[in-house]
Amino acid sequence: MNIFHQFLTGWLLTPAGFPAFLFYITLVVFVHEMGHFLMARFFDAKVDAFSIGFGPEIFGFNDKRGTRWKLCCIPVGGYVKFAGDADAASTPDPEASRASEAERAQMMLFRPVHQRALVAAAGPFANFLLAIALFFGLFLYSGHTIVTPLTGEVIKASAAEAAGFRAGDLVVRIDGRQIDDFAELQEVVATSGGQKLSFDVLRDGQLRTIPVTPRMVVRQDFLGRALPTPTVGLTLSPKAKVITRHYNPLQALGAATGRTWEVISLSLKGVGQLITGRANLDQLQGPVGIAQITKKVAEFGILPFIGLLAFLSVSIGLINLFPIPLLDGGHLLYYACEAVLGRPLGERVQDVGFRLGLVLVLGLMLLATWNDIARLNLF
Repeated sequence: MNIFHQFLTGWLLTPAGFPAFLFYITLVVFVHEMGHFLMARFFDAKVDAFSIGFGPEIFGFNDKRGTRWKLCCIPVGGYVKFAGDADAASTPDPEASRASEAERAQMMLFRPVHQRALVAAAGPFANFLLAIALFFGLFLYSGHTIVTPLTGEVIKASAAEAAGFRAGDLVVRIDGRQIDDFAELQEVVATSGGQKLSFDVLRDGQLRTIPVTPRMVVRQDFLGRALPTPTVGLTLSPKAKVITRHYNPLQALGAATGRTWEVISLSLKGVGQLITGRANLDQLQGPVGIAQITKKVAEFGILPFIGLLAFLSVSIGLINLFPIPLLDGGHLLYYACEAVLGRPLGERVQDVGFRLGLVLVLGLMLLATWNDIARLNLF
């Protein structure tokens, strides 16, 4: 582990952390595209290219089935190009309709809609499987340490004090979700968007329900950035018990699957808060922000590094499922329309959808990058 740590913080990590970020993104993208590739091969469809990155090719090779495997000079992202596609976004090639019957049989474009949908969904699903595998390894190796959510000092003039919390309250549920760990309590509050929460607590052996509305307080995160964060004003009691749970392989698999689902749920909740305005768009992270987080997490060692990789894999998979043309979710949306209508959407409709999707994706990327630049105080 010491050698790995020195490798991360010495050669791999520059002050901005970009090499580590590229390691993260390349591995996650490779797994994502491999999901598409393997599902297409399962259906015996022809794959023209498997690319990590975009732009001019740096190097590559052809396999025995004619697929070009390549690494390109813009390493953020990747794609699988199927026979019958005009480009990396899987836009249908107008010339494909003139292909012979034998050639059309190999093209994903002319496959049944359920096959195309499975190929589109296989990429995000591969990302979720990678996250489960990584969490599985972490749980099997180190178990899971929890700290019982026993409250200590209730901060003066806080939301918790106004709601009637007392030192020694044991939190058992929040909004019906069972809480076993003080970190879970913090996670629920931090992702609440400032909305009212219902705490079920044990006090003197009796179960009480305490409604409390978190207050937005500017706090520094672990990167030293001042961000508005929902807080209730509860601290951990020094009498709280620290429990380490150890898992057999089956238990570790169940815990890893559950943790992956928790990350998906919290991410969807965060997206909903951004859409409804309950969360600040300043919280969006771009490549620079993710690189900073990567560098910081790597300083804590290999286990947090693996954990962050699992989180990033879930995020990439989930983002690609959003029903935005250009992403996998956009393709699934088109396929759903095709299944209902009994025919594909018109070329004009699909083209407009892809253009709007491109504008939306680029807009979000620019906003996230602007946030990164603003946090670095370059202006």
